Formats: sequence, structure tokens, C-alpha cells
Amino acid sequence: MAAGSVNPFNLSDSEEETERRPDGADERSPSDGPQGQSTNPFSPQADSEPAVLLLSSTRTSPSVEGISVSTAAAAAIGGNAETRVPVDVIAAQLLRDQYILTALELHTELLEAGRDLPRLRDYFSNPGNFERQSGTPPACKEQGLGPVGALTAQVQDRKRRKNDAANARDRAGSISTLDSLDFARYSDDGNRESDERVAECEVSSQERKNFKSSPEIQEPIRSLEKRALNFLVNEYLMKNEYKLSSITFSDENDDQDFELWDDVGLNIPKPPDLIQLYRNCGNSLSSSKETVDVAVGVEAGELGGDYISQQPLQKAETIQQTEVVEELEYQISLLNNEKQTLAEQIKKLQCEIQELKKNVSAPLSVGTETGQSRSDSAAEDRPSLDNGQYLDMRGVTEGDEGRGSSASPASAPPTSTARHSKLKSQSPGHKEPVQFDQPNRKLSPAFHHALLSFCRMSADSRLGSEVSRIADSEESVMLMLGRCLPHIVPNVLLAKREELIPLILCTACLHPEPKERDQLLHILFNLIKRPDDEQRQMILTGCVAFARHVGPTRVEAELLPQCWEQINHKYPERRLLVAEACGALAPYLPKEIRSSLVLSMLQQMLAEDKADLVREAVVKSLGIIMAYIDDPDKYPQGFEMMLLSLGDPSERVVNATHQVFIPAFAAWTTELGNLQSQLIPSLLSRIEKLLKQGEHGLDEHKLHMFLSALQSLIPPLFAVVLQNAPFTSRAKLQGEAPGIEVTRFPRPASPLQDVSTIVGSREQLALLLQLYDHQLLHEGTTGWDSLLWVVNQRLPQIIEIVGRINVTSSTCVHEFSRFFWRLCRTFGKIFTNTKVKPQFQEILRLSEENVDASAGNGILTKATVPIYATGVLTCYNQDEERKLLVGFLEDVMTTLSLSHAPLDSLKASFVELGANPAYHELLLTVLWYGVVHTSALVRCTAARMFELLVKGVNETLVAQRVVPALITLSSDPEISVRISTIPAFGTIMETVTQKELLERVKMQLASFLEDPQYQDQHSLHMEIIKTFGRVGPNAEPRFRDDFVLPHLHKLALANNVQTADNKRIDIATQLFEAYSALSCCFISEDLMVNHFLPGLRCLRADMEHFSPEHEVILSSMIKECELKVENKGVGEAQGSMSIAASLVGEDAKTKFLSKMGQLTTSGAMLANVFQRKK
Repeated sequence: MAAGSVNPFNLSDSEEETERRPDGADERSPSDGPQGQSTNPFSPQADSEPAVLLLSSTRTSPSVEGISVSTAAAAAIGGNAETRVPVDVIAAQLLRDQYILTALELHTELLEAGRDLPRLRDYFSNPGNFERQSGTPPACKEQGLGPVGALTAQVQDRKRRKNDAANARDRAGSISTLDSLDFARYSDDGNRESDERVAECEVSSQERKNFKSSPEIQEPIRSLEKRALNFLVNEYLMKNEYKLSSITFSDENDDQDFELWDDVGLNIPKPPDLIQLYRNCGNSLSSSKETVDVAVGVEAGELGGDYISQQPLQKAETIQQTEVVEELEYQISLLNNEKQTLAEQIKKLQCEIQELKKNVSAPLSVGTETGQSRSDSAAEDRPSLDNGQYLDMRGVTEGDEGRGSSASPASAPPTSTARHSKLKSQSPGHKEPVQFDQPNRKLSPAFHHALLSFCRMSADSRLGSEVSRIADSEESVMLMLGRCLPHIVPNVLLAKREELIPLILCTACLHPEPKERDQLLHILFNLIKRPDDEQRQMILTGCVAFARHVGPTRVEAELLPQCWEQINHKYPERRLLVAEACGALAPYLPKEIRSSLVLSMLQQMLAEDKADLVREAVVKSLGIIMAYIDDPDKYPQGFEMMLLSLGDPSERVVNATHQVFIPAFAAWTTELGNLQSQLIPSLLSRIEKLLKQGEHGLDEHKLHMFLSALQSLIPPLFAVVLQNAPFTSRAKLQGEAPGIEVTRFPRPASPLQDVSTIVGSREQLALLLQLYDHQLLHEGTTGWDSLLWVVNQRLPQIIEIVGRINVTSSTCVHEFSRFFWRLCRTFGKIFTNTKVKPQFQEILRLSEENVDASAGNGILTKATVPIYATGVLTCYNQDEERKLLVGFLEDVMTTLSLSHAPLDSLKASFVELGANPAYHELLLTVLWYGVVHTSALVRCTAARMFELLVKGVNETLVAQRVVPALITLSSDPEISVRISTIPAFGTIMETVTQKELLERVKMQLASFLEDPQYQDQHSLHMEIIKTFGRVGPNAEPRFRDDFVLPHLHKLALANNVQTADNKRIDIATQLFEAYSALSCCFISEDLMVNHFLPGLRCLRADMEHFSPEHEVILSSMIKECELKVENKGVGEAQGSMSIAASLVGEDAKTKFLSKMGQLTTSGAMLANVFQRKK
């Protein structure tokens, strides 16, 4: 071999050792450079050599990687080819200059060549060379690595790849099994990879060897490996129905998305699942693509004379690659041309197929041949079920048998397919049978028939008959589906039967036989025994698609009978399907059927069905029907159904009525012109009739029903007012539409009650509102008939109705209040101030000068006051409105007090307003006005109003505003004012929990009871006993035990010595009611002995003189209490039981209950009983 072609890296270890020996023939000392100069590569001269080339990290194959090294060595020694630089010298230079990767490449290639360089081996096996240093270059500080820390991960990565390769000579990383995956190497997360590898370098070399050598000890799992394994484990759990385990596993690894493999962070495809990995554990998984291992090498003789010069070789390779590219481009152009030609042929054949389909009028039958009869007489006698539009697969074999053919059974299926294809291309006039290739054999027909009988084919059964015939037209396919679907449906799981809906519908649409279509639609409505919401929606979607396809006539004739059949089905889900179908099919039915049959069906279901869900669906479908009815004669029927649905006991049905039916019905009546002339007047007349009939007892449920209907009609009424206004012709949108305040209208119950939906759009409504406000402010209502009807006819009528309702009925007051609030908010602030308020103010006529006027006092005691205060004056929560409300309530309180009129209307106002915390401050302001009023009558009224307000006010306001006002009134010069504060103090004891506040109230009540000036105040004692009986059971136990029971005992003792019989009767009556209420509370033994029993005995002494019947009841109560005291254990176990409810003896219990019923009915009745027993 020539000296110029010698590869310096192909030297053996022995040759290198010979070079190092001092007696070597060719040995040259590194320190003996030519001409006495030092050639040591570690010398400064060597560092300053510009021609020294370093090893590149890029390589092509193990055999030629040393070329660059030899090139560098030759340049370093001045181009002398015969003098070779030792590899150890090059390694030392690379390590000195910190070319760690290049040195690692050199070390790896030497190992693969079977050589080991001690310098490199010692360097790379010492982990101390790769530990982080304190001095960090600026380039590495950002990454947190030392001088060589940036290369540490890559160095360790190469070592790890070398170890993973084990005995393999190629160095490609294997990903055939999960344990060989180097996940960190393929990660595109650079920071994560660097952190893991730096941490890996901190593990000592000996520990790493122990990890790899011991079967029990494994290398710690990396984060990417953990994420990959987590993904595969979760996938395994989900595939094998361990769903709960999968959920728990996902919760414990909430930082990972198990739906996405890319979330793992590996830049490789998803590996096989765990089962595949387990089955192939230890074996290489077969790749989806064929792969081969190729080792590329270069012989030394192939390098040419001068191996340093590589340009000719590269040029030759470039030429060769260019030729390959040109050849591939030529082949691509040929394939593209062929592809285009084939596409044109496919298009042409498709056109021919379509043309043949159009030309063929009647499919050919190939079951028989001319001049020959079938050998199967049973098949011959059977009548045709498909009008000859099927290809009988059996006829081929039987016909061939008649001609003595001996076609191979194995060739029958492809032959049949070919026959079917050929038949499509034949013209209708040709009846020639399909010809098959016949073998040149001489077999008798009987032998041939017997031989073919061994082919097991079943054509005698129903299914065999269907299988043996192939449909060759759309109609025959429909016929086949019509026959097969009734047998398929029962065998499909209930949970999956909705998958058959498209097939059933298509067949029902296209099937030619009405009877079969009816059967298919029957199957559709009975497909699922109890269809849920989603399944019903799917069936309804199919019904609508069917209706769109077949038209109204077939919908009436085919779909509606199915609904009628199931109108009384035992399962509510099926009846619900019928109710929903009536609404969904309404747009596709004939108009006569909508207003007759469908309306009657829905009316019957609304009146008779017991399921709330069904009636709710009926109401919604009725609303849809109302949008498609154009027969005016059906209006009375619609009105009756509206009243029927409003009176339904189910809240769901009533809500559906307000949300769907009433808006749709109102839209129809608007078109008919009946909204103002019939619908609203009919409801108002029914309210008036109800009030006349309810003088002795008003049906509040019906009143609520009618008023709620009127409330739902306010939006369509306002839309009518807008659309019939004088400015309607000028309402043309030009440019940007004006805005509408968010709070302009009350929140609608449904989109159908939104005024913008009724008018058409929000932009159109905004324009109409702008013109509406301008018209009311500047132009008036002249010629505006629809608005004048509201102002001049309906408003006075409703206000007159309000004056007739019972003011003590909180339900009636609340309903009318909500009606006026919604009316004023819908029609606007200008309408309220100019049209509604003046009518109320004219009726009420509030002024102190007219205190004695009976007319004024009469109207102030009616429900007009609370409805005006809560329904009109609270519509717009602004300062001016609040001031007006405060002034109105102050005037009412003053007027009623000075005229000694009942306070029911004022109480109703306080109750209705007190339900809203936003008005608590306002009401306290009104009451403070009464506290400081000069009239004692007004101060008494204010004191009694505090009792109503305390229950809803928070404790802070009670402490800051209520109690100081009551303390002020409790020291009033007038005794009647002081007595009026007692119920409010009692209510505070019942509702407040602050101890300081309770102590203040307790002290005030104690002053009433213990102050000598109140000893003979009979009315004060009556009020205190009544308050104790009312609040005692609900008050704090400590207050009841320490204050209420002892003082009741004292009052009972004092009543025994009362000389005035009428006062004694009154006190005894109140004491009896108080003790009856307190007997339901838990009373300790000490209180029972010291206060409760003595008080009962005193009360019994009073009752002996006035009411022996009550004396019997009291005796039973006393006996029961004594038994409880004697039996302490029993008393403790039953201490919380009602004493009155556990009386001894059935007779005593019956008497007690009957008398208590009389007492609670009327206090006057009890007084009469006492008087009769004098």
C-alpha cells in the first residue's frame, strides 16, 4: 500500500506501541521537530499555527471518519505524508482546547475500530471532569451550566447511546421496545432535557454501573418516561373498562392531558399499547415499514493516490445523484400522464353507467332460459313478490343444470357478479341469458345435480330466500328493506335502536306499498319502549324529514294515525312523543287538519293526561299550532284551552302556558283584532265576576290565574300600541339605531314575551320607542286609538277593581301590585307620570284638611293605597320617586291615624315594601316621622308599624334605628303610646340574637311589669300577656325561663284577687292561650314546680267560676305536669313533648281539642261562654 494512502486510524494497538518505543525504526519524538524546532502540539508554537485543523463532529461512516483527522495531522506536520502524528497527541490537543464533542467522536470511532486510547478512556470515565465549576463563562450563565456543563448532557447522551447499543455495531438508537426508548433524547423541550441530563451527570460512574448491572436496581425513571408510561397506563385502563381507576389515575396526574400524546413532550410517534409491549417484551417489534441494516465502508485502495484530495470523488457523486434525480423526475411525469388517462377513463365509464341506468326500464330476469324449464318445481310455483326486479342467484345453478352444464361451484360467486354487471349494460329488449364458460366434460345432468347438492345453500327459509336474490333497482331495494326491517328491529339492542331510524325513514318514504309504509312507521313510533329526551328528539327529527319529503297529504294519511294510536299509551314517554310530534309536524300538515284533528288531539290530552311532562309538551305544541291556525272560528276554543292550561295544578304546565301558549295566542288574536276587543276584556270581566262571588271568601287561585294572564298580555298590548301609533309610517331606520336601556323593560319570561321579538328586531323597537316618547311629550295622544283605549277604558276599570279587593289578602295585593309594576315599566316613565299616577291621585285625594271626609277615609282603607305605593311609585327607583313614596306613606299614616280609621291598608303597604331590603331605610324614615309627630294617635300608629318591620330588618338597623325609636316611644307621656310599643318589643325578643339588645328590651318590659304606676293598667297587662303567648315559644329559652314564666305566674296570682269580673275574664282568657302555647315548650323541673304548675293552679281557680269546661282541661294539664315531675326519668325523656298533646284519657283530650278550636276561632265566643257560666 502506498504511503500516501495509509489511514493513520487503521493502525493496530501493537503498531502504535511500536511507535512509542524508543528503539522503533520509524519512531520520531514529539519534541524533536525538524530543524531543531519543537513540534510538540502543546507548545505555544503549536497553538499559534493557523493551519491546524480540528476534528469535525460530522461523519458519514465509521471507516471514513478518520480522513479529516489525518488531514489535520498532515497539515500540522507541514504536509509530510510519511510522518504520522500519534492519535494520543491529537486527543491531548482536543482535550486541552476543550473540544470535548470532537474528542468523544474520536474515542467512539476508535472503540468501534477495536482500539482503546487510555487518555480518552480515563477522561470520559471520570465524572469529575463533568461537574459544574464555580466560574461560569458568560455564554453558559443563562443556562446555569459550568464551563463544560453545556456539553455534559451531550457527552453523557452519547455514552448512554453507546451502552444501549450493546453488541450492535451501528449506533442508531433503537425504539423497538419501551425499555430502549431514550425519551429525553427525542424531546423538543430543551430546558427539560438539559436539566435532566445535568442531573444525570451528577450520578457517579460506579452508581451508574450498579444500576445497570443489578437486576433488582433500575435507573431512576425520568419525567418524560414517567409521562409516557402514565399515558400508556391510562390508555390500557380505558380500553379495558377500568373507568373508575382511570378517573382516579387522571386525578392523581392532573398535570397531564391523557387525551393527547403530544402532551407527553416526546418528538416521536405514539408507541404501541401496553398489551403489545408486554407480548413483545424482550423482542424487537416489527416495524410497519421494511427496514434493513446497511454498513457502509470504503476500501483503502478505492481512495486513489492522494486521499487528502476529495474533490474528484465529490464531483462524481454529484453527477451520479443528478442522473438519479433526472430519472426519477422522468418516471414521475410518466405516472402523472397515466394517472390523467385513467381519470378520464373512469369519468367516461361513470357517464356510461348513468346513461345505462336511465335507459333500462325493466330489469331482466335470468332465472329461466328459453326452451328449458326449471328443475326446481317449488321455486317455479312460488308467486313473485318483487315484480321480477330481483336477480335470483339460485336460477343460475338450476338453469345450468337443465342444460347439463357443470360449472364449478367455486366459480359461482364471481360469475354471479359478472352476470349482474353485464345485465346492467343490456338493453330492455334483450332476453338472452347470460352465457358462462362450459367445461368439455360429459356428465349426466342427474350426476351434476347430485354433485352440486353437496354445496350447502339454504334457499328454502325466509332469510335464505332474501339472501339468494340480489336487488338491481331502487324499488327492489326498498321492497327488500320493507320485508327485512320488521325482522331486524326486534333483534337490535334497545340502546342502539335509534341507529335504525334513518333506514326506517328512507324505506318508509320510498316504499311503493302503503301497507308496508304503515308498518314501518308503526315500527318507528314503537322503536323504543320508553324513549328518553335524546331518542325522542331523534325520532321527531326523522318525522320532520319524512314530512318534508312526502308532503302534507301523506303526513296526514300515514304519520297522524300513528300519533292517534298512541295518544292513550300506558307509558308517558310514548304519549310525550305524540304531544311533541303534533307541534313538530304542524308546519307540514294541511291547514284543515291543524285546526280540527290535531287541535282536538291536543285538547283531549291536556284535559285527560295525568303526566305533568305530557301536559307541558301539549301546551307548547298548542302554542305552535296557534301560529299556523287561520280559522277565526277557533278563537273560543283557543281561549278555553288557555284558561284550562292556566288552571293546571302543575307549575310546569302553567310556566309553559306563559312562556309559549299565551304569546302565540296573543299574536293570533292581534291579527284577528281581538286582543283589545275580546281577550283582555274577557279576562277583566272574569276578575270582576270573581270578586262579586267572593264577598264571603275569594278564590285567590283563580284571581292569580287571571292576573298572571293579564301580565303576560302586557308585552303584546304594548306592541299593538306601538304598531298602531300615528308615527308608525315614519319609523324607518336610517343610519345607526338608537340604543335601548338594559332596564327599560322587565325581564321577559321567554323570548316570545320580549317586545323586540314581537316587533321584529331590537333596532326597529329602539326607533319606535324614540318616536313613542316624543309623541307622548310633545304631540299628545290625539288620534291614537290603541293608547286611548288603554288610558280611558282599561286603566279606570282596573283601578276600580283594585278598590274592591280585600286589603288584608296579601296574595291579592301582591298580584295587583306586580301587574301595575309591569304595566308601568313596559309602557315607560312618561306614560306612568302622565297617565297612571294622575288617575290614582285623583281617587285618593290625600290632604289633612279632608280628614273627616268619609269618602277620603273610605278609599284610604282599601287596597288602592298599597297597590299604588308598591306597584306604581316603586317602578323607577330614583330619588324623586322615593321622595314621592315617603311623602305618600307619611300622609296615609297621618290621615288614617287622625281619622281613627283601620290601619290595614298601611300595614299591607309596609308588608309588601318590607319584603324588599332596598326599602327598609325608606320605611324607617317614614316611621321616624310618626315617632316625632305631635299627635299621640300618629305616634301609636308608628309604634305598631315597628312590629311589622322588625321581622325583615337586619339586626344592625334594629339596634341603630328601631330600638332607639321604641325606647323614645316607651317614655311617651301618653300611656296608649307606651302600650303600643309592647308588641314591637316582643317581636325583637323573638327575632334578635344580640345579647346587649335583648337585655335592653328585657329591662324595658320589666319596667312595664314592675313599675307601680302600671299596677292597675288592665290594657297594658292584656297586651303583655298576649305578646308573651305569641313570642314565648320562639323566643330565646333563657328569656322564656327567666322572664316570661315567672311574670305569667305573678299575673295569674294577681288575677285571682281581681274584683272586676270583666277584667278577670279578659286576663284569664289571655293567660289560658299563653299557657296553652307555652305547654309545647321544654320546661325544666324547677320551673315546672316553682312557676308553671302554680300558674296553672291559679288559672284553674279562675276557670272554676267562669268556665268549668276549661277547668277540666286545666286539671288534665296539671295532672300531666305532676306526673312528669314525679317520674323524673320519664320526664327527662319526654320533656320536649307537648303537654297538651299527651293528656290522660281520650275524653279529656277530645274536650280539650274541641274547646281549643272554639277559642282559636273567636275570642268573643270564649267571653260569651264565660258570661253564660256566671
